[in-house]
Amino acid sequence: MADWPVVHPPADPDTGERLFFDDHEWDTIEAATARVIPTDHDPGAREAGAVRFIDRYLSGIGYVYAAADGSGFLRMSGKLADAWRARIEDLRETYRQGVRDLDAIARERFGADFVSLGDPEQDAVLEQVSGRPRPAPVGLTGEDGNPTIQVYAFDDGLSFFDALVAHTRQGFYGDPVYGGNRDRVGWRVIGFPGPESLKDTIDGTYSVREYYVQDYDWGRLIPHLRGVGRA
Repeated sequence: MADWPVVHPPADPDTGERLFFDDHEWDTIEAATARVIPTDHDPGAREAGAVRFIDRYLSGIGYVYAAADGSGFLRMSGKLADAWRARIEDLRETYRQGVRDLDAIARERFGADFVSLGDPEQDAVLEQVSGRPRPAPVGLTGEDGNPTIQVYAFDDGLSFFDALVAHTRQGFYGDPVYGGNRDRVGWRVIGFPGPESLKDTIDGTYSVREYYVQDYDWGRLIPHLRGVGRA
């Protein structure tokens, strides 16, 4: 990738330009992301601009790989570009059908489009779309005390709801260069002192050295070593 040409984005990365969604789709997806990561005492997906991340992601191949210094995006070509366009086309239809489904259920149950409903009604629609009850708030650890891990390695073949959840998280916590995490609100919520730009990660300006744990117990880090060497 080091030899790939770099395409520079618009000077203002936070313009209101829609690259894929029309206005109604944008508003609907924005409202849905705001129920995935709601605004409470901290900013949520709406403030982070998660919908912009999703819009850029679905727009084609222009916002896939950020240049290492954050100055733009790498231009894909050939078979890789063709393969990426094909998978994005599938996700595009997943989202467009998802918006239609949200509105159809909302109108049938509450007499209005999804975006016009209140939070409880939107949650009810999302529950029906997902086929699962609304989950409890997610913490750093589960009820068993172990870290909570929620990861989608790939989004190929995901249902609309699962894709929405995965992409909302990416738009909330990902590097701002990709269009979400506006003003780094997602990082601030979790106390992550992220870099000002990707360039800071390659020229030594940004470092996490001071956050390294210096005093540690190998037994805690590697469970099968617990008790080794003890009487």
